[in-house]
Amino acid sequence: MATYLIGDVQGCFSALQSLLQKVQYSQSTDTVYLLGDLVNRGPDSLAVLRYCRAHEGSIRVLLGNHDLHLLATAHGIRRPGKRDTLDGILQSPECADLLDWLAQQPLARHFTSAQGQDVLLVHAGVLPSWTLQDTLQYAAEVQAQLRSPHLPDFLRTMYGNTPNHWSDAWQGAERLRVIVNALTRLRFCTADGVMDFDNSESADTAPPGLQPWFTCPGRRTQAVTVAFGHWSTLGLRNEANLIALDTGCVWGGCLSALEISGTDLGLRRLHQVRCAQAQKPG
Repeated sequence: MATYLIGDVQGCFSALQSLLQKVQYSQSTDTVYLLGDLVNRGPDSLAVLRYCRAHEGSIRVLLGNHDLHLLATAHGIRRPGKRDTLDGILQSPECADLLDWLAQQPLARHFTSAQGQDVLLVHAGVLPSWTLQDTLQYAAEVQAQLRSPHLPDFLRTMYGNTPNHWSDAWQGAERLRVIVNALTRLRFCTADGVMDFDNSESADTAPPGLQPWFTCPGRRTQAVTVAFGHWSTLGLRNEANLIALDTGCVWGGCLSALEISGTDLGLRRLHQVRCAQAQKPG
């Protein structure tokens, strides 16, 4: 009986299969959390969605920016990008059912170890002013829109870089946009939580005035173990209260799984498989 956290798959189904075979994944006893960006850029996004839906319960997913992009593209709100590899899904007879399943998935998940240690799972980041409970509440607000008949209306107003900071006063589309951007796009921000969406360098080359979101002073989730993907140039981080697992599978890096103990979060084991390069960076 094991718990695994896996970084961005991005349609690389063969790598996901190889990794699950390597850890001897059992649908009946194990739990696998995929940290968003299930689809796009890799060669077989359709197979990834099919597999995750078939194994729902033991494989638990959350949404990343590419997953939301798929929903927006399918609803005619976003044009396909030059690097998109979503046609297999969009042209499949299963498309409507798979997208309905995808829209049911959350933007954040949480579980607690037997010793009461909290683990928060997001795709990209958490604003420094948010607590664990704040993050789950705000993610649930977006999930309610994704699950509602108003999904197309929500998707039309989801994109944009403003507002670029959190305020309890935000309402409607502005509030939801900040939540989506933090949970699915955040890398750098200012010390007081103003988000930047122009830079994707490694953490060591932060632009002036910016820093990785997880180094912000006074971050209110510092006592929580936060696991995320999204940031391939950041690379693997396996620290006491911080786990970064996007190791660039789609770019020819690795797909990574961190096996964690259900009784002690300090007991961890890293599993990786090399991936065939599906896209060239740049």
